[in-house]
Amino acid sequence: MTTPKLQNPEEITDTVDWGEIPTMIEGHSRTSGVLLHKGPEGQSECGIWICTPGYWDCHVTRDEFCHFLQGRATYTRDDGEVIEITPGTVAFFEQDWKGTCRVHETVRKVYMIR
Repeated sequence: MTTPKLQNPEEITDTVDWGEIPTMIEGHSRTSGVLLHKGPEGQSECGIWICTPGYWDCHVTRDEFCHFLQGRATYTRDDGEVIEITPGTVAFFEQDWKGTCRVHETVRKVYMIR
């Protein structure tokens, strides 16, 4: 078995359209990306995620580690915590994290969901 890998994730342009965010509050954020690996029964997943500007309700259904490579966004947790995202930000969103996300400039992240 070959180890899955991606070179220069900030430069990859051959992505798959994953559609519009279904919980939009304002705007029309579209997502796309590259799936690097999906574990048995979908228990884990990692790849590249790209999202255009907009504002939506966000519910993280499984633990997610993110390394943001490009763009700017603001995540606001239901309890009021504000997380400002800029290139180079690394964040861990625990399962059942709830709040909103506002993408100001198209974001690109490398992620792992478990």
